[in-house]
Amino acid sequence: MVLWVFGYVSLVWNPGFEFDESIVGFIEDHKQAFTVACIYHRGTPENPARTLNLERSEGSIYGFNFLCHWGVAYCIKGGSEERDAMKYLEKRVCEYNLKAYVDFYVEENPLKPAVTDVTVFISTPDKEVDKYYLGPAPVEEMARQIAMSSEPCGNSRDYLFSLQKALFAIG
Repeated sequence: MVLWVFGYVSLVWNPGFEFDESIVGFIEDHKQAFTVACIYHRGTPENPARTLNLERSEGSIYGFNFLCHWGVAYCIKGGSEERDAMKYLEKRVCEYNLKAYVDFYVEENPLKPAVTDVTVFISTPDKEVDKYYLGPAPVEEMARQIAMSSEPCGNSRDYLFSLQKALFAIG
């Protein structure tokens, strides 16, 4: 068997699991927003950090808007390696309550998926369904949460700057 996982936040620069192959590319029809409370890695229950989530947003056309989201697809081959990676990921991204399956594209051929059924972890955009979903907020409030929260894996400022650096590195 083969498992593909889309890394769009800290998984871009620190996947934390063994993989056989990685490909830089993007998924379509999603927008990104700092809408998920991180209380284990970058914040606490009393002072949650805001982390990025991908939310469904129909109508992206490659190159014409920002609804395609860049990241890295990781391929894990083999039964036990897949199980180990998934177990690790489910613990690491525990604030994201949903696994979705998306098509993954590469710049060289943006009209045909390079890989289909790539697993991506997202949070349901509904506070009643997902206790970690914070929802939208004014930019000032989000900036304050990002600036002020920190915990075992570091502070949210480092998360934001590391994401920017990693996305810049992959082009």
